[in-house]
Amino acid sequence: MSLHPGTATIAVDDDPRRYEHLSTIRLEDPEAVARAAKARRRHPGLKYGRQNFIVAADHPARGALAVGNDPVAMADRRQLLDRLQIALANPAVDGILASPDIMDDLLLLGALDGKLVFGSMNRGGLAGLVNEFDDRFTGHTAAALEELGADGGKMLTRICLGDPDTVATLEATAKAIDSLAERKLIAMVEPFLSVRENGRVRNDLSTDAVIKSIGIAEGLGSTSAYTWMKLPVVDQMERVMAATTMPTVLLGGDPAGTQDEVFATWGAALALPGVQGLTVGRTLLYPADGDVAGAVAAAASLLHHTTEVSE
Repeated sequence: MSLHPGTATIAVDDDPRRYEHLSTIRLEDPEAVARAAKARRRHPGLKYGRQNFIVAADHPARGALAVGNDPVAMADRRQLLDRLQIALANPAVDGILASPDIMDDLLLLGALDGKLVFGSMNRGGLAGLVNEFDDRFTGHTAAALEELGADGGKMLTRICLGDPDTVATLEATAKAIDSLAERKLIAMVEPFLSVRENGRVRNDLSTDAVIKSIGIAEGLGSTSAYTWMKLPVVDQMERVMAATTMPTVLLGGDPAGTQDEVFATWGAALALPGVQGLTVGRTLLYPADGDVAGAVAAAASLLHHTTEVSE
């Protein structure tokens, strides 16, 4: 399905019944999700030197629906599924990072064949919640991800030195890392040093803060054998990447600046040792010009592939 090039939210063929079959399946045959997961063809495998491109779609489960100036851009599930299928149809896109509800829809749509699959594990720190730093694990469990045949799980790890709820989040993150490692699944940890200002949580994106967050996050759990970092692109990325030996994917965040400016910063960071690729959502799914396929193709062109995946 194509999107109108001048809009960010309206499909050309906006049939309100186009996903009605998903509701029917969920009502009459809920076991179809498990069957689809079992039948899914797996990704051929990870290789250093071949960067991966993963599309993120776990924002709504935390109540984070805004993109740019639109506070409810991600609210329409049909539109989100349209955009995700456009992105996943590009063979350069290796996989998905999603909350259970979106993951199940994509499995039923057959959109995840040959893709990497990462589940979103902690979505309890709702955007704007008074206890936002108590980011509880309310999404995928390691056991559920193993049953789905997933490749790993992702956890948002915001560290606020002035909020006592941080310690509970750190402990829960460590336990999740261990639970994933026991199953030989990747733990994709997304750390931030964060503060609360005027009732809102703000992530500190200074270079030193990102480096400090890495030091804390990569020490969580009883093993780091299966741990990856998911990091923002900030100033002095050379220093940031010098802080870890763990495979690292770059996140996009809420798009700021022009697409060319954002892609230029990604391109420079992707050239650094240890960077394994992109895990990006809103920037590509809701580009300013509405051209999802074009934004995905442009981002894919930034990836480095110095080795071939064996068949």
